[in-house]
Amino acid sequence: MSAVLDQPAPAADPFASLNAEQRAAVEHDIGADPVRPLLVVAGAGSGKTNTLAHRVARLIQSGADPQRLLLLTFSRRAANEMGQRASGVLQRLLGRSGVGSQITLPWAGTFHAIGARLLREYAGRIGLDESFTIHDRGDSEDLMGMVRHEIGLSNTEKRFPLKGTCLSIYSRVVNSRAELGAVLQSTFPWCSEWEGQLKTLFGAYVDAKQEQNVLDYDDLLLFWAEMAGDPELGPELGARFDHVLVDEYQDTNRLQAAIITGMKPGGEGVMVVGDDAQSIYAFRGATIRNILDFPKEFTRPAEVITLERNYRSTQPILDASNAVIAGALERHAKTLWTDKASSRKPQLVLIPDEAEQARWVCNRILEHREAGVKLTQQAVLFRAASHSAALELELMRRNIPFVKFGGLKFLEASHIKDVLAVLRFVQNPAGRLAGFRAVQLIPGIGQATATRLLDAMAESPDPVAALEAFAAPARSKLDWDAFCALYRRLRTPGLRWPADIELVKEWYLPHLERLHDDAAVRAADVEQLAALAGGHGSREAFLAEITLDPPEATSDRAGPPLLDEDYVILSTIHSSKGQEWQSVTVLNVVDGCIPSDMATGNQDDIEEERRLLYVAMTRAREHLQLVLPNRFFIKQQASTGDRHVYAARTRFITPAMLKHFEEAVWLNAGTQHLRKPVPESVRMMVRDRVRNAWK
Repeated sequence: MSAVLDQPAPAADPFASLNAEQRAAVEHDIGADPVRPLLVVAGAGSGKTNTLAHRVARLIQSGADPQRLLLLTFSRRAANEMGQRASGVLQRLLGRSGVGSQITLPWAGTFHAIGARLLREYAGRIGLDESFTIHDRGDSEDLMGMVRHEIGLSNTEKRFPLKGTCLSIYSRVVNSRAELGAVLQSTFPWCSEWEGQLKTLFGAYVDAKQEQNVLDYDDLLLFWAEMAGDPELGPELGARFDHVLVDEYQDTNRLQAAIITGMKPGGEGVMVVGDDAQSIYAFRGATIRNILDFPKEFTRPAEVITLERNYRSTQPILDASNAVIAGALERHAKTLWTDKASSRKPQLVLIPDEAEQARWVCNRILEHREAGVKLTQQAVLFRAASHSAALELELMRRNIPFVKFGGLKFLEASHIKDVLAVLRFVQNPAGRLAGFRAVQLIPGIGQATATRLLDAMAESPDPVAALEAFAAPARSKLDWDAFCALYRRLRTPGLRWPADIELVKEWYLPHLERLHDDAAVRAADVEQLAALAGGHGSREAFLAEITLDPPEATSDRAGPPLLDEDYVILSTIHSSKGQEWQSVTVLNVVDGCIPSDMATGNQDDIEEERRLLYVAMTRAREHLQLVLPNRFFIKQQASTGDRHVYAARTRFITPAMLKHFEEAVWLNAGTQHLRKPVPESVRMMVRDRVRNAWK
């Protein structure tokens, strides 16, 4: 009797909350050997994460070893969330809770994190020293710049690409697995004449990394892919994992796809989840081809399951979104549907200009707030971070708090890198990358002078004395003397942190005004950095911790952070992916902004812009407003003054799609003129009259 009492209570069906398609994905080939490859095409808001978590739990419940399960995500947070969700499902599967049902997924993480672990483990077998260090993007760019100078490419008669552009070209070649010439022609055409020199530069850059025992982010994938493609190491790597699950597969690049196919050429145990309609990261090297071609990538054909039921948006929002993405030239066909009925169509709002757009958006935000929609459930999305400038000013004028996401990551912003470089150069005078950046902030000091200085400091037993004795160019004397005084003060024992960063800030702000037109905005970031510094015990601790756990974005908060009861979300469309809000307003839904006039060079670029609009629209639960300002002001040089241009509705919303929207014309932010639908017979009559006049 006691043995019976000790048994767990019968578990209710843990999959009762799943729809038929989700359940089919979760139960795919359970008990089969081998498990066929599976592609889950998960439409926006269709419960992708929930499905993947249930799949992980179901595999473990059926006997899969968590140690042999590889789960690849695009953020550490996503990997942690997947483990927590899978644990909850497993608890329901087993009919109990507690330690025994907690899932530990030791091989869950980002491609780069898992790659670093594997390379460390296999280092001796692939020609690496296992003590290698990893450069972040900034370090990689600086090393590229140093190599560029050392081989004489900083003194060319014609304009040679700067270090950031060189690293971007290198990274695109590595991640796309394309030839250098093809990448230059398609993405960097103005650099095509330098193909030979760039090839030499990249070879020297790789040599420098190997000499210094460092890898960059691209190497973490490149070395892993080379291992996966090796006849000996590839099968060995693949045999370590019974199941390989990849989230957000539409965001992978060629190198990441090669890792999967190299480890599992037959596709056994491979499951990828993603949505081709949300592939919007080509600028990072991602390719939509990976998810479009996945069904035929392996020796065994993959099964395809499509999740079309949407749990986020109302049907009218989905109807409009479906119409936009239906115009895509190539896609995995799906039509999102929901049981959330509504009579409210998305709005197409025509308004005179950007200033009126900002006022109109603020009016709607306050109206929604009075109707019970919290500010945090309202988002304003835009194609480029600069598009929200007028709105930000209007929000501040109206005392509407906001948080802004998108644009530069905090440590990628040049002004933040400048301040940190000075601090790092003081902390470690032998640090060539930091020193190289810091001293070039001084007018009149370029790469050649910086190199001579760093060489002198490296050869001297007293680096500070060597710096002060260095003969700077005559035109740099005043600024050089100020820098030397700062350097010696910061190296003086007894200076109490964070006085260091205050001294650097005072020295740097005049240079900031000289270097950047938007110095006032950037100065706010420097103030934020100084405030962050106060929370650390020393300069050394601050420099280490801010690199390991950096803030998310520059200028991402208006005023003191999150002191208000509520705040509106401002975000680039790229940064909004994976999010949802009750109300979403999309700014500047006109040709030139969506699609961006910088992204119409070829059909692939235009198709990605279509997907960007689709992603923006599918963030909305209840309210969706697309705003179309008729006129834009463009800042010109002072001698020519400003000018304005007129814009047309985005090409992605055709006349045939207008039935899915409520069209409204606003003479200004406060006066609306509703546009009544014109009968199709009238439209045809007018069009035919014009045509017939020339017959």
